Order: sequence, then structure tokens, then C-alpha cells
Amino acid sequence: MLLKCAFLFFAVGLCAQALPPIQNYAPLQYGAENQNWGLSQSVNKNIYVANNGGLLTFNGAVWKLYTSPNGSVIRSVRSHENRIYTGCYMEFGFWEKDALGQLLYHSLTADLQVPLIEDEQFWNILQYDSWVLFQSLERIYVYNTVDESMEIIDSKSTRARIFKLQDEVFFQKANIGLFKIEHGTAVLVSDHPVVKENIIIGIMEVEDKPLLLTEHGTFYFLNTDSLTEWNTEWQPSNIYSSLQLKDGSIILGTISNGMYQIDQTGKIIRHINKEKGLNDNTVLAIYEDIEGNLWLGLDNGISVINMNSPFTEFRDEVGKLGVVYAAKIFEGNLYLGTNQGLFYKNMQKEDDSFRLIPKTEGQVWCLREIKGRLFCGHNKGTFMINGGEAISISQFPGTWEIKEIEGKDSLLLQGNYNGLSVLHYQNERWGFRNKIDGFDISSRFFEFIAPDKLLVNHEYKGVYTIGIDRNFNKITAINREEPHGGGASLVRYESRILYSSDRGIYTYIDKEQQFKLDTLLTQAFFLNDEHPIGILVPDPNSKSLWGFSEHNILIVAPDKFKNVPKTLKLAIPASFRKSMGVLGFESLTFLKDQHYLIGTSNGYVALDLAKLKEKDYTIHIDAVWTSFLEKEERRVAFGTENKFKFKENNIHFLYSVPEYDKYTEVTYQYKLTGLYNEWSKWSTIPEVTFNNLPYGIYTFTVRAKIGNTFSANVSSFEFEIAKPWYLSIWAIIFYFLTGVIISVVVHKLYKGYYRKQQEQLVKENKKKVKRKKLKALKKIVQVENEKLAQEIDSKNRELAVSTMSLIKKNEFLSTIKEQLKNSEGKHQINSVIRTIDKNINNEDDWKFFEEAFNNTDKEFLKKIKQLHPDLTPNDLKLCAYLRLNLASKEIAPLLNISAKSVEVKRYRLRKKMELPHETSLTSYILEL
Repeated sequence: MLLKCAFLFFAVGLCAQALPPIQNYAPLQYGAENQNWGLSQSVNKNIYVANNGGLLTFNGAVWKLYTSPNGSVIRSVRSHENRIYTGCYMEFGFWEKDALGQLLYHSLTADLQVPLIEDEQFWNILQYDSWVLFQSLERIYVYNTVDESMEIIDSKSTRARIFKLQDEVFFQKANIGLFKIEHGTAVLVSDHPVVKENIIIGIMEVEDKPLLLTEHGTFYFLNTDSLTEWNTEWQPSNIYSSLQLKDGSIILGTISNGMYQIDQTGKIIRHINKEKGLNDNTVLAIYEDIEGNLWLGLDNGISVINMNSPFTEFRDEVGKLGVVYAAKIFEGNLYLGTNQGLFYKNMQKEDDSFRLIPKTEGQVWCLREIKGRLFCGHNKGTFMINGGEAISISQFPGTWEIKEIEGKDSLLLQGNYNGLSVLHYQNERWGFRNKIDGFDISSRFFEFIAPDKLLVNHEYKGVYTIGIDRNFNKITAINREEPHGGGASLVRYESRILYSSDRGIYTYIDKEQQFKLDTLLTQAFFLNDEHPIGILVPDPNSKSLWGFSEHNILIVAPDKFKNVPKTLKLAIPASFRKSMGVLGFESLTFLKDQHYLIGTSNGYVALDLAKLKEKDYTIHIDAVWTSFLEKEERRVAFGTENKFKFKENNIHFLYSVPEYDKYTEVTYQYKLTGLYNEWSKWSTIPEVTFNNLPYGIYTFTVRAKIGNTFSANVSSFEFEIAKPWYLSIWAIIFYFLTGVIISVVVHKLYKGYYRKQQEQLVKENKKKVKRKKLKALKKIVQVENEKLAQEIDSKNRELAVSTMSLIKKNEFLSTIKEQLKNSEGKHQINSVIRTIDKNINNEDDWKFFEEAFNNTDKEFLKKIKQLHPDLTPNDLKLCAYLRLNLASKEIAPLLNISAKSVEVKRYRLRKKMELPHETSLTSYILEL
């Protein structure tokens, strides 16, 4: 019994500082005004808030604001069945979802038989069976949801409050007393002076008796004819709102100091204000949702407290503590070892705060309870902790770990930055004895495998097997094994030594003196491509082994019936894993029973495994929009035939799971059958858009994973995108007819074209034949020309031969003539000479020459006669000889004159032709 009471006291003390997870929503986040006057929840778990800006809705993913019908502040809200009832200035009514999924307002004041009172505002709404009660400062309007009738009860009050306790509805009339409604009329319950003089803020039930709460924070039991004050630890303060939770505890919302929770014995369970995590200190409204989350409507924002979460938090908002590396409960104190020192607080004092133990400023690495003493491994060395005092027992720096040595009760082994060291117990105190020589490697992880032999792990260098002498003075043997992956740690789990890394879990085999992969533990920790990040932490109390992955806390424990370890996966958001400080220095401390403390970068989180519960979750498609290009989106009505025009082929889906737990992360996965038949990757984004979808029939399906739990349903939306107009039946008929017409026209065009082509080919063939004939004629002419050319060449050769013959003959005759002139017998010689001269100047030879010359160059003599009509026959002869390009020496015999005479003739010929001095006679004649 004493132990049980001690644990209860411990739990209360721990909770006094560690609070349930709190989520805050600032006005900027929810997109409305600061003040929030009321909260409610519908059957589909959506939250509705009465806000200064209108009606706020929240589905766990998206906030949406609906302005009030007259633009005034909404003061009250209550969800009942499929309706959301609200009250505001001079107006009350209800909201219902239309086919598009949007809320539409329906006024209930328009059909009132009695007009509203001037400036009437509706501050409170209460649902009771089939009635909904709207309360202002002057009246209560009772609306019957069955026959839609309305009754009015006068209830003039200073602050509108209406209460339901069991099967009765209570309200207060100012300066008159407390009333209840029976059969539609007000019946006085109590006119006690306390009730007359104080505003009643709440009515609860404690010990099966009605309990009244005044605005000043005083409690009174309502007896038959009197009031009895209820004495509590709560110090009365100004109260604005209150609520009794399902567990019987009472929540008090203050005007200036946040909220208090007291149990049914009057003890304060917790106090939460802005300093401890709320968004504001003024609590205007309180609401407990279906899952036990506490919603607070504040003067500035909204706060949600996860009252039933297995997690509680201690947040060091001012940075006093730092990153928590170690924790320990010892002799009624909670010690936290951080990077800024060792802090402690008395667990028996609920308002006690953490204090720094002097001399421990700096990095704390470990806290170990050994032989009834608390040791602190520190950057400066080792301390013995006694309450709030730290006694230095070793100044050998950087104490990672401290362990007992089997068989040596007076010695302790330390792992330090630069090797191993020994503490010994002497003269009733612990102190530093020596550093073990021969090993200077950082020894954060070490385990004994024999009294004089141990394993030391270095994250990067691997595992060292070390032999030590009897007196623990020096190393006798060292053997190193290469590391099996990165991020390695070494722990003892039950009777085994485990080596963990990013590759798997390895077990040390004594006989083989080496590590081998432990397939069972590796399979237990490495699930679905998710593996531990950081070190493993054994818990000898529950015989479990703990690890932390990106999205889960992994707890592996032996199965009672099978030889296979079972794994418990406790889902956490990625932000929680990142808040745990430096990777590889995860801090997990067993507190009591199923309570654990996890160190974070700004405090700690306490985990109660007994509070883990399985829940069912439902996913909803909240809205569907269609659009074309960048035009405005059109919201789609649910429950209709969802056939969209082709130009509306951009489809946007919005979906959600109404889950409000801070440590529960919701991820979504979808597929679009007809286009993407595979599930998408998991994402926290609660919406998706498909752009430029082709025509066809589609089914959009979405599911959710809440932590490690899949939603109980998958939500689907079937739709069809119509064919574009250019692919409709009429368009196809038009295309067909157009195609036929085009085919006919094309056929005719092609026929005409080919006919023209044929005619063109005929013409071209005729041209080709004609060209061939012309070519043939040209060939004949060419042959004839060649023949003529050959004949000319032959004539030229004949002329050349004849000319040369004449030259030779005349030369011969001239030679004979000269010889005869020099001989005797003048008379006979002269006769011979005359005969020779006659032969030399034979006109027949010239005629023969002229004829031959004309055959070869017919136009020359004619042309030169035209140019120079004064030329004599002898001049023409000379021209003919020059045309043959004969030299003067060759011409002389032909003319029977000397070469000199030829030159004279040439000169005279030039004069007759009137040739310039620089023009060659021969060249001139040749060029004619």
C-alpha cells in the first residue's frame, strides 16, 4: 500500500510539470479574428468554432470561415445531428451542408411570433433531446426540432449561462435565484443569497451531488434547502468558463491565468497558462471532443490539449535546461543531465522547478545508480550526487559510462574520452585510482565478456577486444574488429551483447569470439525499409529493447509463446525524432511501471504505455473542384452524376481525417484509376490536383495512415470527362461526310491532275523524240562538218604540198638559171633561161594555187578585195602567200624575185593598205 501511494504521489508530481501535448492555433493560422466564444463537434468529428469573424470549421487539415448572416460576431455554437446551430447579434439559426458540401445558413428568427429584444445577443446554445435552447441575457428560446415550434422563457441575467446536469436543464435569473426548466416553464430551485448575489458559471456533479461554481471560483454543493461550500486546493480566482470532463475532473477557465484542472477530491491536477504553453491566458470557452481532447477558445487563438495522449511534455521554453542527455529518479528527486549541467527538482513538491546543481556546469553524459549511490559522468570528470550537492570524485575528463566490475566490489570501471579509468572505494568514499595504460581510444560503449576481458566499441574504428591485468592497471592484449556499418552502438540486452548499426543487429558469439548477424532482432527492428536511427536502449525492467526510427519508437520484447521477438511500433511525427537532440545520444529512462522519460532538445517527454489505445479513423473527401486552364474553379456537387465537360479537365480534390492529436501524424495516399492505377507515395498534404486529364471514366480513391494505423475506409469519387466537341458523334458524322466530299473532290482533282500529267508526259515524249531527231541531225551535221573539216585538212595538205612543190620547182629552176648565166654559149643559154622564166612565171601554176587556196579559205581573197580594192593581182598573190604564213625567203621563189624585192613589195602593200607602223602585216592578214 505504501509503495502504491508513493507511486501515485510520484505520478502526480511528475504530471505537475509534464503536461499533455498542446497544439496552438493563432488567428493567422485559422484565418479569422482573435476571440473564440464557443466550440462544438459534429458526428463526423469536424470542429466548429464561434469566432468574432464568423463560424470557423476545422476538419483536422483545413480551416474555413463562414461569415455570420448579418456580419456580426458569432457568440455561440452547438452541433446536433446534421445541423450546426449558431447565435449572434439579433439572430440565431442553423447551418446545413448543401450538395456542394458547403454550409448554408437558415434563420430561425424570421418566423418568430414575438420580435427580438433590442440589441439582443445569443451567448449560449444547449441541446437537450429534440430541443435546442438559445439563450440571450433576457430570454431562452426553446426550439423543437421535430415540429419546428418555438417557446420563449424569460431569463434576465447578468451573464448568459445555461446548464444540463443529468436529465435537467438549469439557468439563473439575476438577483432571483437558480431555476430549472420543467414542461416548458421555469421552476425555482434555490434562492439562496449566494445564488442571488453571485453569477453561476458552472454546475457539475461531485459525490452524486450538484456542485455550483461561481464567477469568483468558489464551489458550493447544492442541497435541498441550503448550500455547502466545497473546500479545495484551488485558490478562488475570476472564472469565465468551466466544464466537467467525462472522467469527472473539472476544468476551470480563468480570465487572466489560463486553465486549471481539479479532481473530484478538490486537488489540482494541473495548471496550464501561457507560460506553460497556451496561446493566451483568457479562456472564453471549453469543449471536450469525442476522443477526449480539450479545446480552449481563447481571447487570442485556440488551444487543443490532448488529455488522453500517452505522451506528456515538459518544455523548457526559456532554454534554461538545454538538451537532455540523461535522466534519473533518485531519492525522491528527478535529475536531468544536459549539455548545460545537472539539474534536479523535488518530485514531492508539485510546484518545484528545476535547479542547477553547483559545480556541474557543462556537459553531462550519464547518470548511474550503483551501490545505493548516484554517479554523474561529466565532461569535467565524475561526480557523486547527494541531493542538490555534487562532489567531485574524479577529474579525469570526459566520463562516458560507469560500470561495476564483477568480483571487485570496491572498483568501478569508467569509459572516458581517452580510454578507460578506475574508481575505487576507500575510507568510505569513492575516488579516482588510475587510468588503465595501453589504451587511449574513446570508450563510450564497453561491456565485459569475462572478469578481465571486455569489448570496447568506437563508432568509426570498430570493436576492440581488450584483455586487462588482474589489478586493472594496464592492457595485456588488444584485438580490433572492423566496424559493421555506421552509427554503431554496443549494449547488453539480457545475457547477450549486441552491436547495432545501420546494417543490422549483431550478437557476440563467445565461442567464435566474433559478432554475427542476429536475423530475428534485425527483422524485428528493420521493418518496411525503416531502421533505427541512433543507439539501442535496453530496458531490463520490462526486458525490452528500444530504438528510434524517423517515424516510430520501436520496442522489441520476447514473445511468451514463440521464440520470435515481437515488435511494438509507436508512431511519432518526424518533428519529434528531430527534437531528441544529437543523433546517437538518445536518452530513454525507465521511471515506473510503464512510464518512461525521453530526453529532448528543450526538456523531456514522458511516455505512458498503458494509455496506448487502438482507434478507428475515417477519411472523407471534403470537396471537389473542376477548372479549365487558369479560370476560376467550380465546386462539384456530391451525389449527382459527375460528368464534366472536356474543358473542365483540371480536377482538384480536398480530403481529410479529423484527428487532433499532436503526436499523431496523418499521411495520405491516392490513386486515379483510369490514369494512374498505382498508389502514390505517402504525403502529409491533404489535397491533390490532376491537370489536363484526357476524356474517359475515372475513379479517384484516397486512403490515410494515421501513425501506423490505416483508415478504416477508403474514400472514392467516380467521374467522367466527356469527349471534346470535336470528338462527338455529330462531329464524327461531319468528319465522315467531309471526308467523303474531300475524297470525291480529291479523286476528281487527282484524276484531272493525272490526265494533265499524262498529257504533259505525251508532250514531253514528243519533245524528247524531237530532241532526239535534232540530236541525230546535229550528229549528222557534226559528222558532215567533220568530213568537211577532213576534206579542208586534205585540201590544206594538198595546197601545202603544191606550194612546197612550186617553191621547190622554182628554187630548182632559179638555181639552174643562175648556173646557166655563168656558162658559155650565150644564145642557147638565153633560150633555156627564157624557157625557165616561162615556167617560173607560169600562170597555170598560180591558177592552180589560187583554186586550191580558195578551196581552203574561200572568203579571204573576196574579203581583202572588199577592204582594199586597189590591190593588184600580184598584191593579192603576196597576200595569199602571207596568209599561208610564208616567210619572204619562201615567197621570193614563188614570185621569181629576190627576197629583198619581196620586202619592197611588202612595204608597198602596207602603204596601200594604210596600215599603222606598229601593226604587223602578216598578223593583220592572218586575222582577217
